[in-house]
Amino acid sequence: MQDNITETDLVKDVASAAENVVQATGANAFPNNLDFLLDVSLQVSVEVGRTRMSINELLQLGQGSVIELSKLAGEPLDIYINQQLIARGEAVIVNEKFGVRITDILSQSDRIESLG
Repeated sequence: MQDNITETDLVKDVASAAENVVQATGANAFPNNLDFLLDVSLQVSVEVGRTRMSINELLQLGQGSVIELSKLAGEPLDIYINQQLIARGEAVIVNEKFGVRITDILSQSDRIESLG
């Protein structure tokens, strides 16, 4: 699933999407300079795993409780941007804080397919 997708490819995808929005809304001018996109804030989240539990099980949780997740230890973490899966990575520690090293970026077709 690993593609050689670069930051340039992602910028081109965003630019193409922005141009489609401009065309769909009837805007007259699309600036050739994409700097206006650089300050757009995106929500980035990393999912370690998921589980389902009943309300009764939820009410039984307390300090020290362990919730078993669907993923195995060492399995890649899912990286979402604005709630859309775009990449996978591995947990790392940077300056005593957790981080994620991107190991795979989903191809454009996989990202479109995940939209439903």
